[in-house]
Amino acid sequence: MAELNQATPADFTLLPNDRKRNNETIEKPSLSFMQDAWRRLKKNKGAFISLWIVVIIALAAFLTVPYANPTTTSKQDVNQQNLPAKVPGNIPGLNGMQKVDGQRFDAYKKAHVKQGEYHVFGTDQFGRDIFKRVLYGTRISLEVALIAAMIDLVFGVSYGLISGWKGGRVDMIMQRIVEIVSSVPNLVIFVLLILILKPGLFSIALGISLTSWTSMARLVRAEVLSLKEQDFVSAARTLGTSPVKIGLRHLVPNISSTIIVQLMFTIPSAIFFEALLSFIGIGIPVPMASLGTLLNDGQAAFQFYPYQLVFPAIVMSVLMIAFNLLADGLRDAFDPRTRD
Repeated sequence: MAELNQATPADFTLLPNDRKRNNETIEKPSLSFMQDAWRRLKKNKGAFISLWIVVIIALAAFLTVPYANPTTTSKQDVNQQNLPAKVPGNIPGLNGMQKVDGQRFDAYKKAHVKQGEYHVFGTDQFGRDIFKRVLYGTRISLEVALIAAMIDLVFGVSYGLISGWKGGRVDMIMQRIVEIVSSVPNLVIFVLLILILKPGLFSIALGISLTSWTSMARLVRAEVLSLKEQDFVSAARTLGTSPVKIGLRHLVPNISSTIIVQLMFTIPSAIFFEALLSFIGIGIPVPMASLGTLLNDGQAAFQFYPYQLVFPAIVMSVLMIAFNLLADGLRDAFDPRTRD
């Protein structure tokens, strides 16, 4: 009976060499944190498309300086007032045709515009090319937003780091200051700043940043309060590392995702607030133009020439939506708790 149950070499079949596997081998390639975040962002179609929309609009705004600058955007031609949009080809709505008193006619032919000259977004009441002014206005709005974001990045992050690291009474006093600043309406701070400084690009960006840094400071403080109790921070303290080096080498890299996401939400907020200020007439001064001033000029002629308002509104809406979708995508991409 024992002989029947005994195993022999014939009972075993050797696997070929290509079937040998190491069970401990990691088949999936290793990725860094940024590489994994980029992979997740690409999987979010809305955020990834928004990223390219933002890049295209920014490149179009900043690389067309010779084409759209204060000289070309302020150039007036009374013979080409209120011309509709026209592009090469007979495209309905973009063929330069205008309707007055029920009759349609070629506005470019009537204004004696030379052959081959087009105004993609039409012209305003002074004969200025709206397409050039939209490019220039987009550049100004982005510059205001970027300046405000940089000030928010430097001051808000520094304030939050100090408040969270010090803790105790210092933290309490600094947070009461944040609450006081947050309680003052943004418009009041901006108007007071305009009375002190000369109205312009920097004063608007400074006014926006003075009211937007509190959110960044609070987020950074909350992250630092959690991270400073971690073992790697305690080890750095034990080795005698200075607080400044701990903040720059350990804390900031670990909260970089929070900082980046908050910045992406700050930029569209700054663009919208600048547009609001320029729309009510206390923003970018003449002859400079921004999306807000273009909307202000367009709404005055909206009843008769709606395209003067529609085109700047479309550009601003697309820019705002793209930034917000991109910020949502970055938040999900940088969240380590997200699972594919």
